[in-house]
Amino acid sequence: MPTITRDEVRVPMDVPAAAREMYIDNYMAATHSTGRLMLFACDQKVEHLNDDFFGDSIDIADAEPEHLFRIGSQGVCGVLAGQRGLIAQYAADYPDINYLVKMNSKTHLVKTSAKDPAKHQDDPYSPQLYDLQTVLDLQCNGVNVVAIGYTIYLGSEYESQMMMEAGQLIADAHSVGLLVVLWIYPRGRAVADEKNAHLIAGAAGSAVCLGADFVKVNPPKGTEEKTSAEFLKEASLASGRTGLVCAGGSTVDAKTFLTQLWEQIHVGGARGNATGRNIHQRSLDEAVRLTKAISSITLADYAVEDALAVFNGEKDFSL
Repeated sequence: MPTITRDEVRVPMDVPAAAREMYIDNYMAATHSTGRLMLFACDQKVEHLNDDFFGDSIDIADAEPEHLFRIGSQGVCGVLAGQRGLIAQYAADYPDINYLVKMNSKTHLVKTSAKDPAKHQDDPYSPQLYDLQTVLDLQCNGVNVVAIGYTIYLGSEYESQMMMEAGQLIADAHSVGLLVVLWIYPRGRAVADEKNAHLIAGAAGSAVCLGADFVKVNPPKGTEEKTSAEFLKEASLASGRTGLVCAGGSTVDAKTFLTQLWEQIHVGGARGNATGRNIHQRSLDEAVRLTKAISSITLADYAVEDALAVFNGEKDFSL
């Protein structure tokens, strides 16, 4: 199992001396002292409305928001990411979870696809919903907030506004020892191919320039000559000391997902994962087992076969 000591945590130079120990505490907690991040993404209740939480192929448990927190409490993950209000409603009953507060969100109702210009209503803009003080208020009330997150749609006409908001949030968060994860997705009229590996690498490089601690990107599209994980290597190099993690995407079978994750880390150079639908659309028992299987790869370097045994209940995994 890869481990790091407190002395090995690289603290950015915009973290003041008084906040350095808090930053290290939060980094060690979020990564389980590995330097890798297992992010349980629970922000889609705004992003995708109820499409990801109710339907024929989705376990009925997912219709209730508390399902997310039950998974986070019983499973193994680094941080549970959600909007401030969602966390505020449930955190008192789940105090042991490490939380990431998502600082901006938008729904998918306004169409932003460049694939069909006739359906394109506007370029995407996800506004900041609250300031950092509201996050610190949660901390003051005993909520274990270790990080904040923000989405940037690179290539949108509103890109500069989102980058400005993200840059200031990163500076403010680091000033009090919080980590920052940026979600960066190329999207809008100017973007012909959101899954282009070179463009995704550009997004990753933007994240390190803004000062993010981790950046969440979509995995690039593979070809017959080169796999998605092989293409991802360009982005992991471009991200430098900002840890790169990949979005989990739509739900697939466990073996396929775990294989992709292993390749993203060991071929593509990713430093973790950011998974939502693939976890929470399952029953509580299955979702908890999948968090353990994912974490066994992300945090402990398990082989796919061993991680699959964890998912199938044939092997246990805990930290």
